[in-house]
Amino acid sequence: MAEPALRIDGLTKQFGGLPAVADVSLDIMPGERHLLLGPNGAGKTTLFNLICGDLTPTGGSIRLFGSELVGLPPRKRTGFGLARTYQILTLFPHETICRNVMLALNGLRRDKWRAWAPFGADAALRSEALAILDQVKLADLADRPVSQTAYGDRRRLEIAMALALAPRVLLLDEPLAGLSRDERVMVQDLLANLPEEMTVVLIEHDMDVALAFAERITLLHHGRVVTTGSRADIAADPRTREVYLGA
Repeated sequence: MAEPALRIDGLTKQFGGLPAVADVSLDIMPGERHLLLGPNGAGKTTLFNLICGDLTPTGGSIRLFGSELVGLPPRKRTGFGLARTYQILTLFPHETICRNVMLALNGLRRDKWRAWAPFGADAALRSEALAILDQVKLADLADRPVSQTAYGDRRRLEIAMALALAPRVLLLDEPLAGLSRDERVMVQDLLANLPEEMTVVLIEHDMDVALAFAERITLLHHGRVVTTGSRADIAADPRTREVYLGA
């Protein structure tokens, strides 16, 4: 059997005496499209923050293709093939769209600090950035400052910056939040065309979109795993109704 792309074992995070994530164990296989489902406060974003190193767990293990991540800073985890987007956009608003992606690409370079070579004049880096922007249909806006772009364009830019890190595992935290109908269709198409070998873990509250995208689903509630299974399994499980409707 193939090794999981992401293996979480007994992961716990407490804030004071309150467990935000409680003894979560989960295997996500290479190339899988996996949805984290649950009401607000279920612990979904906290779980992402633990995986990426934005938070330190109280206990447990996180392995990416067999390599332990706990104790590593976020930049080291990126080097193992992990990238994410955030609920709240984290962009450089006064830079152009292209320079945002160039900055993401530059983070992977060993020779990233080259005082004798102007960053903006790096033709190879710009060409690579434009190729990624083309994937997300933003190449025609490459030289526009982020502050002068629509919200939907910024959402796609954040995905482009994550793709610039060449992730093997991509975590997407509500990538459709706040988008218009047309913008949602554009981002859905983008997600549908991500490389098959890339493992994608998604948090999304639009159930129709999320369930159509995901192959396997984990239902979280009060920081705990309620159940994991296929779309049909989750839809048929009475605990899903109980979590969402209190029925």
